[in-house]
Amino acid sequence: MISKRILTFFAAAFLSIGASVARPDEGMWLPMLLKQLNEAEMQQKGMKLTAEDIYSVNQSSLKDAIVSFGGFCTGEMISPEGLLLTNHHCGYGSVQQHSTVENDYLTDGFWAKTREQELPNPGLTATFIVRMEDVTQQILAGTEGAKTEADREATIQRNISKVSKAATNGTHYDAVIRPFFYGNEYYMYITETFKDVRLVGAPPSSIGKFGGDTDNWMWPRHTGDFSLFRVYAGPNNEPAEYSPENKPYKPKHHLPISLSGVEEGDFTMVFGFPGRTNEYLTSQAVKEIYEVSNPHKINIRETKLNILDKDMKASDEVRIKYAAKYASIANAWKKWIGENRGIRKANAIEEKQNLERLFTQWVSADAARQQKYGNLMAEFDKNYKALDGITISRDYINEAAFGVEIVRLANNFTTLQRLLEQKAPQSDIDAQVAKLEAYATDYFKDYNAPSDKKVFAALLSLYYNNIDKEMHPEVFKMVRSKYKGDFTKYADDVFEKSAFASAAGVKEVLADARKGKDAIKKDPAFELASSVADYYRENIMPTYTEVNDNLSLLYRKYMAGLREMQQDKTFYPDANSTLRVAYGIVEPYEPVDGIKYKYYTTLEGVMEKAASGIAEDYAIPAKLRELYEKKDYGRYGMNGEMPVGFIASNHTTGGNSGSPIINANGQLIGINFDRNWEGTMSDIVYNPDQVRNISVDARYVLFIIDKFAGAGHLVEEMTLVTDDTSGLPQVDARRQDSDKKSKKDKKKKRKDKKKKKEKAEA
Repeated sequence: MISKRILTFFAAAFLSIGASVARPDEGMWLPMLLKQLNEAEMQQKGMKLTAEDIYSVNQSSLKDAIVSFGGFCTGEMISPEGLLLTNHHCGYGSVQQHSTVENDYLTDGFWAKTREQELPNPGLTATFIVRMEDVTQQILAGTEGAKTEADREATIQRNISKVSKAATNGTHYDAVIRPFFYGNEYYMYITETFKDVRLVGAPPSSIGKFGGDTDNWMWPRHTGDFSLFRVYAGPNNEPAEYSPENKPYKPKHHLPISLSGVEEGDFTMVFGFPGRTNEYLTSQAVKEIYEVSNPHKINIRETKLNILDKDMKASDEVRIKYAAKYASIANAWKKWIGENRGIRKANAIEEKQNLERLFTQWVSADAARQQKYGNLMAEFDKNYKALDGITISRDYINEAAFGVEIVRLANNFTTLQRLLEQKAPQSDIDAQVAKLEAYATDYFKDYNAPSDKKVFAALLSLYYNNIDKEMHPEVFKMVRSKYKGDFTKYADDVFEKSAFASAAGVKEVLADARKGKDAIKKDPAFELASSVADYYRENIMPTYTEVNDNLSLLYRKYMAGLREMQQDKTFYPDANSTLRVAYGIVEPYEPVDGIKYKYYTTLEGVMEKAASGIAEDYAIPAKLRELYEKKDYGRYGMNGEMPVGFIASNHTTGGNSGSPIINANGQLIGINFDRNWEGTMSDIVYNPDQVRNISVDARYVLFIIDKFAGAGHLVEEMTLVTDDTSGLPQVDARRQDSDKKSKKDKKKKRKDKKKKKEKAEA
């Protein structure tokens, strides 16, 4: 049965189908190229900074306040004492790790009153960008004579290693070199990574996750999606492993926070690390996503969500264990639904086909272009046809088979089993055992076997019934003969007999391994995992790898051809988890005919949703209601209202979570945390009428920290402003000079006016 939260989502989703009129700004731009590509347009939209103020290697700039948070989100420095702001859902895993039934920080929130109470998070990092460099020539050197793609890639990897070492030799920095435009260009990012990042504060989930799955990807939104961490450094303000002796990091720049808020038409900029987009896919690729991949993945995840939802409601222990997992599963599930809807609404497949027809005509008009690009579209068609049956099988292996936790756990023991079978040196075995012991400890902390058993039966049954028998792994033949295709009975047997169903069982397997005994190979969960993995390796991966290698070459040529054909167009590279800038303006939009959404939400909307009766997603703390009823907003409210969220026309994607929303003066005005559901297809095709990024208003963040949590000591270390102060010396100096000149000009005008008046009277 579909849960209440899922039914509520669909009710809202179907209501929001329609057309819109706003025109967002497309693109995720490289900071080092803003001067030549974007500065003029950004200033026309109202920006008062220069490209050098945003990205510079010669002086402090906005980039010095931006961090890659854990490699999966973005964060920003908001104090001179290393205070880092990101999303609640980005810090959720850390909050969960510190939560127990007795100290339920997920439900109650957490606020460190002193530095000593700030909680360390092993493995969590904060990475700053020191500088960027175009290294295309160095990386592509020697590739001209490569006979195969493999030879070319081998040369590129050697060059990357050489250039990286030369750039970081003698420093504590790292180098990241990534391909752009499908390998037509390469850029290097020199990075500095801090490894001591401590949890400082997080609101209760009833604020940080307010709206839950019902509101996910939707607007209007009322979520206080933020959390606070602090970056610590060792001697000389440099990165160091965790130590009680470490001191708060002193950043080169931290963002001042504006108390002036936002208005419609205001310039906005998103600075962060967007994860992955595929804006230049061909029509065949989009069609495969729309018709094959997304529908099946949506069904698999919905099945899993319904099972977990029921078990989480029945047990607080299960709820805490599966909170982060559920959120992660639901996030992609809902995104894929919106993505398919957006692809259809934008008529994306037909638009791609139109572009391909234009490209074909352009190629046909010139003999040299025919020689270079003549068979490109035919090759695309040939390779995507080769993926028939492969893509869907791969999706079921990843989402259904390895979507079962016990199967994924057992698969992680493959290397150890191989070492035991080969009678490898005991030192190698012991090293692998040690890794798995640490992994198993974390794994079983958030595991519930009865829930996984239900997921096992449901997901493997979907795999069995929805994939052609000719593409089944060998283990399914055994299920067919022994269990008559009944995966509930199969699940009963596996969970009764497998050591991987319990922490004690895994502990015993690892103890046997230290004695050289293989208790893994005949385990039923391992047999299942091995059968699926073997089938993938032997029947799916070869074709999938070959086709994608072919497609890499084809897309590189296609990208070069498009840029050659459309020389009047400014192209931006797909997101690849590197630092980017997106910009737009604060503006409303129309999701359906006759309905226009405002660009902002307030605390009143929180109270209205709380009164709607959907208690699980719209429950609120009593203190928040009390503050609302008293209108006790402090200096953070405006005109009797408490702003909560706003939307703008910035192009964002996953990885931009936690990115600062920066105004025309370089001040923090919000934190990006989502996109509207109408715009989730923007990873594949950009519909300018629909895309909006959703942010929590910085004033709501301050209100929750100060008035709700009583953590005013954290606000005191921030820089709150009501004027144009940017915190960048060069910008503030220009502003002061401009103010002086303006005052001088006004004084001169008054003086001249007085003289004219006296002369006239005389």
